[in-house]
This record gives sequence, structure tokens and C-alpha cells, in this order.
Amino acid sequence: MARIAGVNIPDNKRFIIALTYIFGIGSNRAKDICEELKIDTKLRTSQLDEKTITAVNALISKKYEKLEGDLKREVQSNITNLIKIGCYKGIRHRSRLPVNGQRSKTNARTRKGKKSIAVAGKKKT
Repeated sequence: MARIAGVNIPDNKRFIIALTYIFGIGSNRAKDICEELKIDTKLRTSQLDEKTITAVNALISKKYEKLEGDLKREVQSNITNLIKIGCYKGIRHRSRLPVNGQRSKTNARTRKGKKSIAVAGKKKT
């Protein structure tokens, strides 16, 4: 397995797809990296030599300062800041509801959790 930016990327996938396993690199950034280093997008990670992987590592460390842990920490601190100042998005984060204006009467099961089902025939005492 090749190791880029502290992440083991899979050998059996195309290199452009394998780059997206790094948090902070999506498909567009992966495409830009491959174009800049003139890497064929159809090649698999296992077909690349050590020299190419070293060049990719150097480019990523030079061009993108925040990846993986640093980026995750920054995102989490931004969310914590929103919660602390008490803005609308922070309140939605605190109550674990959809944040960006999505419908929540129906749907939003991932965010809200399992639906509570009432038990029939149970009396309250």
C-alpha cells in the first residue's frame, strides 16, 4: 500500500479515486494533482513507481497545508464556535437536527435517529 499524507491508499483502485481517501482531497483536487504531475488517470496505484508517489507527496504537502487531522480539527472548532455563539446553525447542531435548511418533518432519519414507536395498549399510571 502506498502512503500519502499519512494515509494508506488502496492499491487496487485507480489512482485518481485512491487520492480521495485522504480527507480534504476530493475528485476535483485529485484530478488537478494528476494533471499537474502528468499522471494517467487510468493507472492503478500499484502501477505507480516510488518516484511518482514521492512527487505526489511533495506536491500535496506544498500545495495543501490543511489535510486529514488539521482539517478535521478546524471543522470541529468551527462547529464548536457556532454552538458557543448561539446562532441558528449552532442551535441546530446542538439539538442534532439538519443544519442547512433541509426538511425535517419527514426524512432526516440519519440526523434525528431512530423513530420512536408507541406501544399500543399500554396505560399510563
